[in-house]
Amino acid sequence: MEFLGRFWERVSVVAPPLPARWLLAGAVLAAVLVLSPVVWRRTRHAVTIAHEGAHGLAALVTGRRLAGIRLHSDTSGLTVSAGRPTGAGMVLTSAAGYTGPGLFGLGAAAMLGAGYAVGLLWALLGLLALLLVQIRNWYGLWSVLVTGALVFAATWWLPAQGQSVFAHGVTWFLLLAAPKTVLELQAKRRRRGGAPDSDADQLARLTGLPGLVWVGVFLLVDVAALVQGTRWLVH
Repeated sequence: MEFLGRFWERVSVVAPPLPARWLLAGAVLAAVLVLSPVVWRRTRHAVTIAHEGAHGLAALVTGRRLAGIRLHSDTSGLTVSAGRPTGAGMVLTSAAGYTGPGLFGLGAAAMLGAGYAVGLLWALLGLLALLLVQIRNWYGLWSVLVTGALVFAATWWLPAQGQSVFAHGVTWFLLLAAPKTVLELQAKRRRRGGAPDSDADQLARLTGLPGLVWVGVFLLVDVAALVQGTRWLVH
């Protein structure tokens, strides 16, 4: 119990606001990770983890049975769940992928706005641990383990201000990366005259609304998360 008490005390500590220069540094670093084509090919794997994790979480929340998650070296992924092939549960599960990273970023921004930088890092570790047990391929296992090791290293060894800067960088990254993946989705759909296996086109078949409408919904949610998340982070 004493250990749990010390752990909770560490996780729930309220960090002082970051100086403006460090807040800006986290935002600039995240922008480089998202906007640099060379770096993006590597960092996009982290967005795929959030994307597929959001599918899995939505499946569980809506009562579907999660059968496993796969992450691939080309930054694609696949989440398999069992249940009704139509209906609200399937729609929400399908819609969660491209909105998930932005909403995760929004939640992270809310925690940082309240001062819980360390708590955010431990929450990320907890979510990665839950995701790990659902991974069904070796590349996905390696990808989640490396991401978890990076977050753990920041949580365990960085000083308090370093942890806060890292947490802000992760949050900025999710907020900025989410709308970019939606734009990439639409570019792929435009080049190929549609992408039958994409979330947007699956939702089109489920709801009767055009895939382009769903792309717009994804983008609207992610941009709104970016705007509101930025307000919380800055203030």
